[in-house]
Amino acid sequence: MRKKVDERIRTLIENGVKTRHRSIFVIVGDKSRDQIVNLHYMLSKAVVKTRPTVLWCYKDKLELSSHKKKRAKQVKKLMQRGLLDPEKVDPFSLFVETGGITYCLYKDSERILGNTFGMCILQDFEALTPNLLARTIETVEGGGLIVLLLRSLSSLTSLYTMVMDVHDRFRTESHSQATGRFNERFLLSLASCKACVVMDDELNILPISSYTKSVTPVPVREDFEGLSESEWDLKNLKEQLSDDFPVGPLIKKCCTLDQGKAVVTFLDSVLDKTLRSTVALIAARGRGKSAALGLAISGAIAAGYSNIFVTAPSPENLKTLFEFVCKGFDILEYKEHLDYDVVKSTKPEFKKATVRINIYKQHRQTIQFIQPQEHEKLSQVELLVIDEAAAIPLPVVKSLLGPYLVFLSSTVNGYEGTGRSLSLKLLQQLEQQSQMSTKNLEGSLSGRFFKKIDLIESIRYASGDPIESWLHALLCLDATNSVPSMNRLPSPSECDLYYVNRDTLFSYHKDSELFLQRMMALYVASHYKNSPNDLQLMADAPAHHLFVLLGPVDESKNHLPDILCVVQVSLEGQISRKSAIKSLSDGHQPFGDQIPWKFCQQFQDTVFPTLSGARIVRIATHPSAMRLGYGTAAVELLTRYFEGQLTPISEVDVEDAEETPPVKVTEAAKKVSLLEENIKPRTDLPPLLVHLRERRPEKLHYIGVSFGLTQDLFRFWRKHKFGPFYIGHIPSNVTGEHTCMVLKPLNNDDVEASGSDDWGFFGPFYQDYRRRFTELLRFSFHLMEYKLAMSILDPKINFSEFDHVLSSSNNFLKSTDGILSPHDMKRLEAYTNNLADFHMILDIVPKLARLYFLEKLPVTLSYTQASVLLCMGLQAKDISAIEGEMKLERQQILSLFIKVMKKFYRYLYSIASKDIDSTVPRLKEISMEPHSISVDEDLDEGAKKVQDEMNAKTDGLLNPELLQQYAIVDREADFEHALQNGTGKVLPGGLISVKSNRDKAAKHGKKNESQRSGKKRNKDDHGSKSNKKRKA
Repeated sequence: MRKKVDERIRTLIENGVKTRHRSIFVIVGDKSRDQIVNLHYMLSKAVVKTRPTVLWCYKDKLELSSHKKKRAKQVKKLMQRGLLDPEKVDPFSLFVETGGITYCLYKDSERILGNTFGMCILQDFEALTPNLLARTIETVEGGGLIVLLLRSLSSLTSLYTMVMDVHDRFRTESHSQATGRFNERFLLSLASCKACVVMDDELNILPISSYTKSVTPVPVREDFEGLSESEWDLKNLKEQLSDDFPVGPLIKKCCTLDQGKAVVTFLDSVLDKTLRSTVALIAARGRGKSAALGLAISGAIAAGYSNIFVTAPSPENLKTLFEFVCKGFDILEYKEHLDYDVVKSTKPEFKKATVRINIYKQHRQTIQFIQPQEHEKLSQVELLVIDEAAAIPLPVVKSLLGPYLVFLSSTVNGYEGTGRSLSLKLLQQLEQQSQMSTKNLEGSLSGRFFKKIDLIESIRYASGDPIESWLHALLCLDATNSVPSMNRLPSPSECDLYYVNRDTLFSYHKDSELFLQRMMALYVASHYKNSPNDLQLMADAPAHHLFVLLGPVDESKNHLPDILCVVQVSLEGQISRKSAIKSLSDGHQPFGDQIPWKFCQQFQDTVFPTLSGARIVRIATHPSAMRLGYGTAAVELLTRYFEGQLTPISEVDVEDAEETPPVKVTEAAKKVSLLEENIKPRTDLPPLLVHLRERRPEKLHYIGVSFGLTQDLFRFWRKHKFGPFYIGHIPSNVTGEHTCMVLKPLNNDDVEASGSDDWGFFGPFYQDYRRRFTELLRFSFHLMEYKLAMSILDPKINFSEFDHVLSSSNNFLKSTDGILSPHDMKRLEAYTNNLADFHMILDIVPKLARLYFLEKLPVTLSYTQASVLLCMGLQAKDISAIEGEMKLERQQILSLFIKVMKKFYRYLYSIASKDIDSTVPRLKEISMEPHSISVDEDLDEGAKKVQDEMNAKTDGLLNPELLQQYAIVDREADFEHALQNGTGKVLPGGLISVKSNRDKAAKHGKKNESQRSGKKRNKDDHGSKSNKKRKA
């Protein structure tokens, strides 16, 4: 059945084409797909030029395949089932067949960046996120349409309770109920958008907005010759510069006055040739930044620059830039293959993107792509171009800057949401340095100049586009304009922390919106990476809560107070032990609950996840109130609140006990049909701000924080008694910083504290991490700045008050056994006495450094001495590296080092001297001590000994038993006979001989017996063997 289309739809499309503004159509119903053909037909009629291209975005599957052959098979099957009449041509199938449609999965949406379409179709509403919404809508050109397809709804307010895909990531074990506050605000904002129409699948307009009641055709205001005022100014600029080379030909390619002025500024710096300028180009999306840079580069080649380097996060981001370099060459009459060659990348990850252009018309010239991390290759560069600088980590951008011409381009507020850190921090520093150099040098030739260009006028669509302003307001993209100037800065002690009710904050009331924009402005001004998705996290995540620090509030004045500080907190923990054990065994970490899961993984502890805690997700201070103590005040108040010091946790008021059930948004809407439904913000909302004394706190065991590790941030959290338990080994791609997680235990009676008084239950874990960190310093954190490493270790370096209790302490080193050998001690002594080089003891230094930083060596050192010990002992840095880092001379470093070693040697010698003396091998010494008795006494004693020995021998010889062998048998007669033979006289010797008559056998037996009794007594007798002598 043919039906007349509502005139307002056609008028809205035609108005958009005339004014180059975009329009948005929301189609509700299962057959909404069929109306796309009609909208596309109306747009084609209104646009005089070519047929509008279409971008079709979806989650995972289309009703009709995007592949031609597969689609033909699907149509054939539908015909066989009788669902498609072959005689009637289906308009949608024809629309798909005619081509011009680019299909894109939501997960691949990054590949459409930089492209332009006439119409964008978004299906699968539940898969949409703020990032996707902005990324896809921004590709549509002026006069184009954005079509949002929704399935059949009984009421538009049922969108509020629709379960979005992203909600799965927001749920945790203890917080499983997500609320669709973002969808509510999204729908209410559509009602306030002038260029938005919501209709059903029969093109009946739904009366959600007063703007759609009457849509009237707009006349196009044009100046003479059919040009608008800005176009006329651009034409004049082109005519003025037409004779200048190379500016004149290149500026003809510019589409807006802003872009023309940017190209002129770039080429002024190029032609200056002093190579002392940094030019920064700042703009939102679709302003022609890359095109302006491309034209400027082709101008630099014409001016004779030889080495031009271009860098960006990926060469794919430089597609437009290189395209406009080639367009610039065409205008300057350079011929491809004759005057220049374009080189494509062979790396598969770069997808054949342009990486180099070689030019050889005048002389050898090169435009070369380098990756941001390769800044050491910039030795010969004359011009460096950094495109999409906001997506490169800030430390890397700083390292790219040098003594050459630098062009920077960056997106300030777009769907990437990045860029504020760049514009607020880096550009601010460059501006200050430029002012300092001009003041100090007063026109001298050294010093750098800084210029900043803003592109405001859009090229993709005309300025004043209602969709742009709607999208920016919805996603707080131009939040930086919402940072209000401070009237007065109160003392931090006067300030109070308030709880922000999220239902009221995202209710789309006028005051709530202003407050939300101001909160987001502080976020964007304070953090590196912000994305529109953060807004949905704030709104819908069930575990997240918002707090703001406000000065004294004067309730008599009816205006919003200035926000000094915003704190976003996520409640974590309360995970069952069963889940913790399963997670550890699987090696899988669920979404959310960052600190419990990381703690569980680091220490293999399944009890910690069962505790409840809070993680401070973000803390953002007003840009003009930085470093004045407001962040400190907010953290202290938050800690006191969760410890129950502001409102005791045990004190449960009657009002608190009767918790009011949350207002269901769907109940607030009247039960009417879609065509009669009117969408309005809710009225029965609680107060936006609640003082902490009026709200009962959750019972928590700890507060934690996860942040990018920098010296200032770590010192801030350390000052509030937060201790580290995890530092990531690999730096972040976004910020170039390591992820750090710190923890502070709260006063709570539920947990048994086995640690020290300061750290409670966290004490043993903290000490264990410190021990691990000392070991890791020579590996993953080898290049970490020494000041940061000292802050993390937080060593005790002053032991002077411990001198009197050193001997009684159990923590200190008592013996060098197993740590230093006696030879090590000898080498250390030699070094401290200047008898050896420091290389001789380098193997001992790591052991001593570890002992010292674990507080085992109670030696008082200065901060500089401890830093040198850390660099040499724990980080194994060489002296030249320490020179550069500490800004000290080599001799100073070695002097500090030897002082440290002398102190260590003194202490070690005092505890180990006895052990060393007993173990070192020595030569035997000859003792020369005087005798205890005199020489005479000694001689007398010797003589006495000899006399005693002689007496003992003599006594043995005169033994009667021994003499019995010499007895004379029948002695009287023989004796007489002998005397007679001797003539009766005794011989002069007094001896006479008497012959023995004993038989031979007896004699022989006696002889053997005498031999056995001792050979000493058998004296050799030279006389007769048978005769014996005897004294007379």
